[in-house]
Amino acid sequence: MEIAKTIFLHGLDSSSQGNKGRFFQENFAGISCPDFTGDLENRLRLLREIVGDRHSLTIIGSSFGGLMATCLAIDRPQVIRRLILLAPALNMGNFQPPEKKITIPTLLFIGNGDTVTPPGIVLPLARASFAALTIREVDDDHQLTRTFVHMDWPGLLAA
Repeated sequence: MEIAKTIFLHGLDSSSQGNKGRFFQENFAGISCPDFTGDLENRLRLLREIVGDRHSLTIIGSSFGGLMATCLAIDRPQVIRRLILLAPALNMGNFQPPEKKITIPTLLFIGNGDTVTPPGIVLPLARASFAALTIREVDDDHQLTRTFVHMDWPGLLAA
């Protein structure tokens, strides 16, 4: 069995069967979409088990999953090749930017109408956390309802 090199991390109140999880499972067979429950520490413990000793992973994190991906990048940067963060919840879980910026190439999408992870709060935290950050602020909401399915996912995942 081939081990997935891309992992999708869903949001706090979502699952692998949410809109984004189902999209990846239906369109990209090589993406792992595990389910997480509980608080941040429980989710990170399970994520570390899933990642194991793998390396060169692309992690896609949506909302709370974006916070999880960021925490993993701080703790174990050697396992991650690239991060794609979708409205990451850096404003939750008492997140503080690391002392040394994360050097992993990171692409962040956020809606300018996002009231759950407001760009005015999240973007300064992201800029303080990532050295190789590309931000795409789009005309959308927290779920990226209008943007998500129209993103160039084949191109984003191949990069």
